[in-house]
Amino acid sequence: MNAIATADVIVVGAGVQGASLAFHLARRGASVLVLERAAVAAGATGRSSGFVRMHYDLELEARLAWASYPYFAEWAGRVGEGDAGFVRTGFLQLVPASVADALRANVAAQQRIGIPTDVVGPAEVSLLVPGIVTEDVVAAAYEPHSGYADPTGTTAGFLAGARRAGARFIGGCRVSALALNGERVVGVESDRGGFQAPVVVIAGGAWSAELAATAGVTVPVEAWRHDTAYFGLPEGRSADLPIVIDHAQEVYFRPEGRDLLLVGLEAGNVIGGSPDRPMAALAETTVEVMVERVCRRLPWMAAGTFRTAHGGQDGITPDQRAILGPVSAGGPDGLWLACGFSGTGFKIAPAVGASLAEWILDGRPSTVDITPFALSRFVEGRPLVGEHPYEALWR
Repeated sequence: MNAIATADVIVVGAGVQGASLAFHLARRGASVLVLERAAVAAGATGRSSGFVRMHYDLELEARLAWASYPYFAEWAGRVGEGDAGFVRTGFLQLVPASVADALRANVAAQQRIGIPTDVVGPAEVSLLVPGIVTEDVVAAAYEPHSGYADPTGTTAGFLAGARRAGARFIGGCRVSALALNGERVVGVESDRGGFQAPVVVIAGGAWSAELAATAGVTVPVEAWRHDTAYFGLPEGRSADLPIVIDHAQEVYFRPEGRDLLLVGLEAGNVIGGSPDRPMAALAETTVEVMVERVCRRLPWMAAGTFRTAHGGQDGITPDQRAILGPVSAGGPDGLWLACGFSGTGFKIAPAVGASLAEWILDGRPSTVDITPFALSRFVEGRPLVGEHPYEALWR
């Protein structure tokens, strides 16, 4: 077996999670090998909307987002390779009146963490987004320092930083199975041959369950598909807008560059099926639903123009929260998971990578205690639920 075939840790998947983990492991001195079936950020990461915000109804996720924020805001000093492309726009979370009290409680909890956030009313929302409809807005959360970043650039930067610290990367390498010696992982098998390591981390997005199953481990992650479109702003309308997540309309939007509005629809998403099936073109009816919902909130977007659209795919879990950590009981030693981010992993990736690297190398995570994300919670009937949940609404 040649020299490149061995490492301390093999990371399967070069999305933002795999790249962040590789960066944090390598800078701690671990020998890391990253294997990717296609190219850097070719899966869920490359189709992410790139939000960098802290508002969640689960405090643990807010802590991860807050611990991640400095990486985006201070990229050159913290990573030193590439550019995350962070754009500060501010962020607004709109919720129906029925969960306004939950929003206030979540904001209060986030303020105690140290997150710069506040509850604002319809008048403040109207100042932040001129021409927005606020008749149904009782309370909103506002984060002035939040914004969006470039998911592909972020991933490439993390991976470049990892490689600078000694990590190795092999693209176009499809991992087909985990290699076991009794009750222990000893590496992986792939279409580029076998690779050896005492620790293997599956960070393969929607493909993670399929790979874990080769070691007899059941991981409740399914493929989840979503739609994103870009609309030209009407003449005279500025892109100086915050990101807006509008739970009532099940839609979100943010500026893209100087003259576009990125719109994501969180209704009618397909869950299940093979992650290898082709991405379907965005249906005309889906575009119409996007337009209708955005225009309910921003009537002036009726004069906008449709430009382009694409689909994306991530792995989703039953409680729509990530699975992190060793597989523990029922699985082989040395097998770790970083998957099931359910469409919300980009903004927390820096802190997840740091925390998981600590867990692997030190025996416990210290940046943020991510142990509640363990796979065992599903077997034990302990799904992660927000302290002040937004019912069945998209988070």
